[in-house]
Amino acid sequence: MAEGIAVSVHDTVPVWRGDTAGDALRRSVELAKAVEGFGYRRYWVAEHHSTPALATSSPAVLAGPILEATRTLSVGSGAVLLPNHSALVVAEQFGVLASLYPGRVDLGLGRATGGSPASAARLGDPRRLGFDAQLEELRGYFSGGHEGVRAVPEPGTPPRFWLVGSSVSSAVQAGRAGLPYVYAHAIVGGGAPEALHAYREAFRATAGQPDPHACVAVIAVVADNDERAHRLANAFVYGQILMRTVDPDGVLPTEEETAARPFAPAEEAFLRSRIDPQFVGSPERIAPRLSELVARTRADELFVLTQVPDHEARIRSYELVAKIATSL
Repeated sequence: MAEGIAVSVHDTVPVWRGDTAGDALRRSVELAKAVEGFGYRRYWVAEHHSTPALATSSPAVLAGPILEATRTLSVGSGAVLLPNHSALVVAEQFGVLASLYPGRVDLGLGRATGGSPASAARLGDPRRLGFDAQLEELRGYFSGGHEGVRAVPEPGTPPRFWLVGSSVSSAVQAGRAGLPYVYAHAIVGGGAPEALHAYREAFRATAGQPDPHACVAVIAVVADNDERAHRLANAFVYGQILMRTVDPDGVLPTEEETAARPFAPAEEAFLRSRIDPQFVGSPERIAPRLSELVARTRADELFVLTQVPDHEARIRSYELVAKIATSL
């Protein structure tokens, strides 16, 4: 890729009406191969539970076939939600990946649970340690062990640790831990400048991370014209409406189904609240807004989440974002 900001992919593996979870997972592997050709730096998969519309319950498992299908991408989690897991199990899973694909594995960590209280109650370390204690334990496994326990295999090149969050407190925590940080603008729009400033102020250099590395993760749907981009983006938001109201266990609606449905005023307001802070439109409309975000945050890297029902349009959106990024 030419000069500009580094761009990476954040993927929730959406499942659309008429498809299976297997279809969605295979498309993620196909997407990873495509974006590698566009010059993307990383491909991260999210963690969600008890949500049939998002087939990302196990980032470590999905990272394996993506790593195998690509050659230059760093691949990992965005994020492993550490409260859901034993630190030892996470270390073993990512130790396997890092042993097989040295230098290409990222371990992005989050502090949330990514599912319902019922699913959260069935996950996690039975000791219920706090996040800081879990993080210390997890990092210890990649530097000789923790309290006499070793996580095997022990890769020669450990995975690169990151923290992912959507608040000033998570940013400060990442800075104090000396980790790269990704602010989830895709979840909470508008807070990135403050959070990344707090991250840099709190940053403490470590041997593995001498300088802060501040990133922003956004939703972007870019098409050749604004109308097409919004038609694509609306389908995922309509799916969120359905999951919050009449169909919590369903998958996501098609583009045609969404276009045929009139939105009630409250639904239209929700749609606007989800779309307007993000980056939906033609390259001509999106480029100046992304440029402004990068300038305000001084971000070192941009993560892009594109959730649309048309797979070819999804690939095209990532291609257009890559072109925009060369001028940012």
